[in-house]
Amino acid sequence: MALFLGLLNPFKSTAQDWPNLEKYKKANTELPAPAADENRVVFMGNSITEGWIGAHPEFFKDHPFIDRGIGGQTTPQMLLRFRQDVINLKPKVVVILAGTNDIAGNTGPMTLEEIRDNILGMVELAKANGIHPIVCSVLPAYDYPWRPGLQPNIKIPKLNGMLKTMAKEQGVMYLDYFAAMADKRNGLPKALTTDEVHLTKAGYSVMEKLVLKAIDEVLK
Repeated sequence: MALFLGLLNPFKSTAQDWPNLEKYKKANTELPAPAADENRVVFMGNSITEGWIGAHPEFFKDHPFIDRGIGGQTTPQMLLRFRQDVINLKPKVVVILAGTNDIAGNTGPMTLEEIRDNILGMVELAKANGIHPIVCSVLPAYDYPWRPGLQPNIKIPKLNGMLKTMAKEQGVMYLDYFAAMADKRNGLPKALTTDEVHLTKAGYSVMEKLVLKAIDEVLK
């Protein structure tokens, strides 16, 4: 009985903000509503997205773009914060770049189908709220320095094929970063990456040209 009562004691447990809702909560409340003619775009993602604004802040300052990337995050975490960090900001477009940390197992085992379905959940939420989703391919990665041996160079192309099919079925834009950035190993060339996963400014430059074109097409 004592053990049972201990399990019910809230002071025995440690609360955890698993999706990291706190990270952008204050910034979201301070963000003004979009102007009537504003083509606001939210970038939802992990460290690739979070690092973008640090590598090239002008890209976000010169456009009505909002960075909502969180390093290390997986698709279930993004799905949980999607309303707060995307829908409530009332963008016209959301750019979803996610999945590599799932393959790395950052929050536990994930099948490719589960990753695809979590991204599908974000797509469905966006569409239900009048937001145009852009589904991005996962970027190339030959291996993960923090967890080697998981063969992302094989799994990422398989996942990207599933994401491309899902985007077509949903009638939404699929943005293929992978084809423009992969080397012969299905990894990133040295000029584009710092560690086989994260990007140099040259890597972000490749992405910027592609995403600007995709956003323009979606908004037409």
